[in-house]
Amino acid sequence: MNITITAFERSPDGGKGLARDTRVRWALEETGQPYGVRLVSFAAMKEPAHRRLHPFGQIPTYEEGDLVLFETGAIVLHIAERHAGLLPDDAGARARAVMWMFAALNTVEPPILELQTAKFTEGDKPWTAERLPLVKDRIRHRLGELSVRLGDAEWLAGTFSAGDLMMVSVLLRSRPSGILDEFPSLAAYVARGEARPAYQRAFAAQLAVNAGPSLAG
Repeated sequence: MNITITAFERSPDGGKGLARDTRVRWALEETGQPYGVRLVSFAAMKEPAHRRLHPFGQIPTYEEGDLVLFETGAIVLHIAERHAGLLPDDAGARARAVMWMFAALNTVEPPILELQTAKFTEGDKPWTAERLPLVKDRIRHRLGELSVRLGDAEWLAGTFSAGDLMMVSVLLRSRPSGILDEFPSLAAYVARGEARPAYQRAFAAQLAVNAGPSLAG
């Protein structure tokens, strides 16, 4: 069945690979699955037609026949379970790869997103100046723990897996703050993920959308 995902008509990051559709594109590229992309504007994301796919009016969504999914963790896990390339064959190793997917989304990403909220959504609030250092310290704490666990390993649980795909995607969102560079082993880990041909194709596809002429213009 044909796969269609949704993505920003114009990404807030200008095509730097931080929008969440990049994670899904990457998973599809790693598993060799062709897909189509339906671009949506910020206004269209809040329309009833899109909310039937994503009740919270966000992107990406994933459509495959009668199956409709939202949330990148669920989408990437679905892709990984259906197609070879992102989960090991051994049951224990598969479980560990999935564990790292959850760790990326539930443990590492929240403080990174909190920093973005503090800077861009609540930047004009009187408490922001005091809050920002606290949030940055929470990110450093999590990245420090992750750095210790990774050690000098190439990937988190043996070979590259969906857990690494999700973790690298999350860590990329900490790069603009400069915090990622404070942890050389994690910065190198992210660079290894970015160097994968599948990631390069996913990144280029997202960048091409944002580098082209406006669809609304």
